[in-house]
Amino acid sequence: MGFTGKYELESQTNFEPFMKAIGLPDDLIQKGKDAKSIAEIEQNNKTFKVTVTTGSKVLTNEFTVGEEAEIETLTGEKVKTVVHLEGDNKLVVNLKTVKSVTELSGDTLISTMTIGDIVFKRISKRV
Repeated sequence: MGFTGKYELESQTNFEPFMKAIGLPDDLIQKGKDAKSIAEIEQNNKTFKVTVTTGSKVLTNEFTVGEEAEIETLTGEKVKTVVHLEGDNKLVVNLKTVKSVTELSGDTLISTMTIGDIVFKRISKRV
């Protein structure tokens, strides 16, 4: 289905300013800056399992669109929230002060996270 697949990070913009803004320590920012990142998405109708592996860090979240779920953030904090699907190809979620939009365009996964006026964008290709 739609999002199911494995995606490798190709490029990202505003990584450091965004990570600083969410409170990640400098040593982790430096480690993560150049680390290879793979996102694996399993979609079964409205249920998703998303596993992102960056270097040695693995972050897994499971949720059903439109239902409350506990999502682990980039800082390791767990937040109760609801993920929404806009159209067939855009997942939108608010995690406290961060708005996250993940859009699938062909074989390209575009993730945009916004905190205040800082926009962190990641572009990954299906592998």
